[in-house]
Amino acid sequence: MRAADISPLQYRNLDCEQIASEQARISRKVNSLYESLKTKADNDTWQMGVGLVLLWPVLFALEGGDGPEAGEYKQLKGEYEALEQVSLQKKCGLTFEPLDKQIKDKHKESSAQ
Repeated sequence: MRAADISPLQYRNLDCEQIASEQARISRKVNSLYESLKTKADNDTWQMGVGLVLLWPVLFALEGGDGPEAGEYKQLKGEYEALEQVSLQKKCGLTFEPLDKQIKDKHKESSAQ
């Protein structure tokens, strides 16, 4: 999923500690969003099964992957990338693990349990 275009200029006045704090906040928010979307996907799967067997109008209740959570993820991803640019410019030495990789790792972790 593409990131929203977020200007790094809004973060230019942050010091490295503040950048690290924002990075952690975004990572936590993305993990929370992942859990929300995972629950929603599980519910959609259940609705699909019920809809096919019992009541096809239930299928119209399915939202798919373009709801407000997807928009929020794009925004967070854009902010994360802008923070990374500022961090590099300021030579903060922070490691920015791509959000997509964080989600994949979280998915593997929850699938293994």
